[in-house]
Parts: sequence; structure tokens; C-alpha cells
Amino acid sequence: MTPHAGAPGTLRVRGDIYCLSGARVAASLLDAKVAADAVTGRDGFALTDIMIDGRTGFIREVRPHAQEADLPERVELRGRHVSPAFIDLHAHLDKGHIWHRCPNPDGTHAGAAGAVARDRASHWNEEDIAARFDFALRCAEAHGTRAIRTHIDSYDPVQARRGWAVLTRQQALWAGRIAVQGVALTRIDTWSTPEGRALAAIVARTGGCLGGILKTQSGADLDACLDRLFALATEYGLDVDLHVDETLDPAADGLDRVARAVLRARFAGRVTCGHCCALAMQDDARLAASIAAVKAAGITIVALPAANLYLQDRMAGRTPRLRGLAPVQELADAHVPVAIGGDNCRDPFTFGGDHDMLDIWRDAVRIGHLDLLGAAWAPAVTALPAEVMGLPHQGRITAGARADLILFQARTFSELLARPQVDRELLRGGRPIAPVLPDYAELDVLAGLTPA
Repeated sequence: MTPHAGAPGTLRVRGDIYCLSGARVAASLLDAKVAADAVTGRDGFALTDIMIDGRTGFIREVRPHAQEADLPERVELRGRHVSPAFIDLHAHLDKGHIWHRCPNPDGTHAGAAGAVARDRASHWNEEDIAARFDFALRCAEAHGTRAIRTHIDSYDPVQARRGWAVLTRQQALWAGRIAVQGVALTRIDTWSTPEGRALAAIVARTGGCLGGILKTQSGADLDACLDRLFALATEYGLDVDLHVDETLDPAADGLDRVARAVLRARFAGRVTCGHCCALAMQDDARLAASIAAVKAAGITIVALPAANLYLQDRMAGRTPRLRGLAPVQELADAHVPVAIGGDNCRDPFTFGGDHDMLDIWRDAVRIGHLDLLGAAWAPAVTALPAEVMGLPHQGRITAGARADLILFQARTFSELLARPQVDRELLRGGRPIAPVLPDYAELDVLAGLTPA
């Protein structure tokens, strides 16, 4: 067949079986043999041919690139980057897009928490949450995300029922487009109460996770509360995802205490800890001990560059000195799994954002000095979060994986992160799709703005 070019917006697939020829893929996302046999650049991206079966929606085969006559219908990419669909392991879709009606008064974490609490009490009915939730998912889909784990504010029973009712409906509405997994965000002592048990039952029905922040309202012992959390998670067969040490205090020990609790419980599920900013402030000896504890407990760390860069080391009239990013290189060097998540978007915890994981990955590369490591960090926004969320056919470019792919115009790692890549093209189940970003005007009424 005559090859056809993959110029911006012109991806055409005529047959059921075709090949993306000359696709540049992060070697870390390929099977080991394909990665070893392919021509790979200094940045860790390998030149491949990806055979896709549009009837099943899966990748049939991935080979090192070669101009072979027996290839099926061929889409010539000429070295363009191809990525699996993004997976966002840490978001807050129930909070998003409230900045206009609820800005952060001083840019601090305390200011954000107070602003959200006021907005939640005043506005968060099911209609309000659902409108913002759906808006966020449409943004994420247009940028190439296939799955999101979102924390749901569950600090009181009434709000928890609202948030989880919206999540359940959104899961059904978005089935087959974006997989949505929920995490109950509440104080850690909630899990020691009857309300906590009732919440765990709701979470279990949605396939979600138990979680929260390491704070108590009753002054209860934190270690005892963690033990109760892991006992409840074991009883319901649920994973755990916690907000931990979101501070620049080097004495913070939440992560160490979570690790010890995991080991005490002999917990068999997955444990994820987000933020962990305090790790970046520890001296070398303390950091090494903390990382060893995390590794022994089998904990996955999620770094959240956008929110932490916005909130940490914030003082009025003073330029920040510290970045607030967890020490991702040291964690990865110790073979601790490290993902990168999007976190908040256009709410008091993060001024901007558009649910674009390429933008988040770019932030992490710049802030964490990951540029020289190239493709080694591609799994942090694809394969690793897919594994943690239990999505076996997502996040990699291998035979048997879903053909949910993003095609970029960029040919090198530098080109990939240099531009916004607004001309990226999406495949879902091997078929081109072209979702459109929603108009901000849709939220004018919710934001208290007068429509233009």
C-alpha cells in the first residue's frame, strides 16, 4: 500500500490492520528485546514499527523499525514521538475550576485549605461538582489522558455521599473513554469511627481506595489510626493512597510512620504516598533511612510538581528559595517506584493547569533536572500509574496493550518538551479521535461570572 504521512491533523487509517512506521518510543515502555534490538538515541527513545489491529483495539506487534515490503498499510511517522495515553495517578476533580469564585487569599497551603472549605460549604451540591468534574475530564481526554485517580473530599458524611454519588455517575458516563478511580480524602482518624466504616463500604463499591491526610480532629494517636486504616483496607480488599508530609519541615515523620504501619500490618495491598515534600529537606543520613523504610514497605511515591511549586516556601513579598519537589532522583536510584501526578487544577491549591499530563511531566523534568535522563522518566506518567491503578493493558507500547496512543510532531526529547504540542493526535482503540477542549464559558454561571 502507498504510505501516507502523519502531518498535523491528517492521520488517516483506511484498513483494519496498519503499521505506525518509524515511531519513536521511550525504550522504557517497550519489551526488553525490542528495546535492545532497536536503534535508540542518547535520550533513550527507540525507533520502532507498531502494528495495530483496529478491529480489536490492541497492538498486535512492536518491532525495531525497518522498511519492509510485507508491512500492512503503513503510516509513515518519520521519527515522530508516540506515547501511550497518559495516566494521572493523583488529581482532585471535585475541587477543580473554582478559582474565579474562590481564589487563594495569600497563596499558602493554609489559605488554600480555608478557601476550599468555605467554597465546599457554600457551593458543592451534586450539580456543581458534576459540572466541574465533567469539564475536567473533557480537558484531560483532549490532552491524551486515559485514566485518572482522583481524591474525593469526604470530611463529613453528607459531603462524602455527594462526592461519591457524582464519582459513580461519572465513572458510568466516561466508561471506555477515561477510567476514573476514587480515593476517600479525609482525616486519618475517620477510619476509626462508624462513619469511616460506612465510607469504606461506599469506596469499595466503586473500586476505589482508602486515603486521607495524616491529621486528626480528636487528638487520637496517629500510629493507632494508621493501624486501623490498614486493618479496614485489608478487610475490604482496598488499596491505600495518602497525602503525606506536604511541608518543608525536615522533622516531619509522616512517611516513616506510614512505612512502619505498612510493615506492622503486613499489608498486602498497594500503598501510595503523595507529595512527601519534607524528604527534600532532610540531611543525607536521614533521607537514606527514610528511603530505605519506603522501599521496605513497598510504597509508591507520587511527586506533584505543579501544586508543590505553587504552595511551598510561600511568603508575602519574598521570592521562594525552595522547590518543594520530593527527591525523585534519589528515590528512583533506590528502586522506589516514583510517579508524577497532576494534582489540583485552577483551584486554591494551584492557580493554573489544564489537566495536561505533558505539561506536568515538563514541569517535573525542569524542576527535578531530569532532562539528561530522557526517556527513563516516561513510565512516571504512563506505565507506573497504570500498574498502580490495576490497568494491565495501559501505559506501555507492547504486543497485547491497548492501542490508546498519542502521536506528537516532535522527534527528539528536547522537541517534545519545548512546545505545548497542541497538534498532538490521539488514537483510542487504534482509531483516530479528535476531542475538543471545552470552553471556559461553560463554567461562567458556576463561577459567578456574567456570560459574555
